[in-house]
Amino acid sequence: MRKLFGERLNLDWRIAVVIVYSTLALIIDSYHAQLAPWDRWLPWWNGSGLSTKVIDRMLLYFILPMLITLFIFRQSPSDYGFRLGNWKAGIILTLGGIILMAPILWLLSRPGDSMQSYYKPFLDGLPWNTFLDLFGWEFFFRGWILFCLARKFGPEAIWLQAVPFALAHIGKPEIETLSTIFGGFAFGCVAWRTKSFIYPFLIHWFIGSFTIIVAAGLLG
Repeated sequence: MRKLFGERLNLDWRIAVVIVYSTLALIIDSYHAQLAPWDRWLPWWNGSGLSTKVIDRMLLYFILPMLITLFIFRQSPSDYGFRLGNWKAGIILTLGGIILMAPILWLLSRPGDSMQSYYKPFLDGLPWNTFLDLFGWEFFFRGWILFCLARKFGPEAIWLQAVPFALAHIGKPEIETLSTIFGGFAFGCVAWRTKSFIYPFLIHWFIGSFTIIVAAGLLG
């Protein structure tokens, strides 16, 4: 092996696991409308107005990474942002993010816009669809990936986690997708400052829910 590569490769196996798993999870999520017949297995869920797709995403982005953390990495979830962290800074940043984004979203999601046509059908099941969907996503990107990569790359991990986050938006309205490299970085900064994924989740939950509400024309 040394003759082949010229030097010994000192790779962090946990980073390798996170990169490989996160890549496969995003691909699987993209290629499959539903991973299992949840509507047959959970008929009560199917009648609740909640999307069965959020079950897939909670499984792929929260439950399985959490199990890997506990039983393969043998680490505490708090090492990956699953904690309140600096809650005082978190509250300030969350409120600031909401105040900043509300008027921007109101302008971008008005009727007739591409955002409106894409998001209006998601009104059913609000706000719990966005809660479950984005809880898993934020733990995945701003918890698991960010704090794992930070072990080796330090704050550069904030940019690194924003790349798969942006690519995961392909297929959504173009203006949103183009902005997500910067949005992902901003969410990463909030997680880095607070040492928690909770606060970027709360901001993202507001963004997702408010966009749907505006797109549905509920705010005039």
